[in-house]
Amino acid sequence: MTARTLRLSLSDAAATDALAARLAPRLGPGDTVLLEGGLGAGKTHFARALIRARLGRAEDVPSPTFTLVQVYDTDGAEIWHADLYRLGDASEVAELGLDEAFETAICLVEWPDRLGADAPADALTLALGPGPTPDARTADLTWTAPRWTDRLEDLGA
Repeated sequence: MTARTLRLSLSDAAATDALAARLAPRLGPGDTVLLEGGLGAGKTHFARALIRARLGRAEDVPSPTFTLVQVYDTDGAEIWHADLYRLGDASEVAELGLDEAFETAICLVEWPDRLGADAPADALTLALGPGPTPDARTADLTWTAPRWTDRLEDLGA
């Protein structure tokens, strides 16, 4: 399968929030978004905005840095927000229950490189990088699974 990429420019935190709000209703059970980027790239900010958009209300969304996984109940699907930065070995993924969640929940995974071969092959990857100003970011959405093509067609609009 050929990888496809959609590159978006995000001028500030509000633009990141807006992207998360546009993506949130397009996700369903069994969808995984792999959030890539260095420290401070905006992975947690994006995940929080997506979770709040999906919940339809302001909600305290703590970073799962220490708990590794936070679960949220939304209409139609659970959202699993995982931060795998502190994960010691890919074998710990099964202990977290992520392997099962990949099939039944919406999963947002920060530091997905820690998954190794356990990363879902049909996941959407969102790589956040620096933009031209301190508050700006680039967002590269990459996928191979055909189901993402229609869902992301007008995401940048």
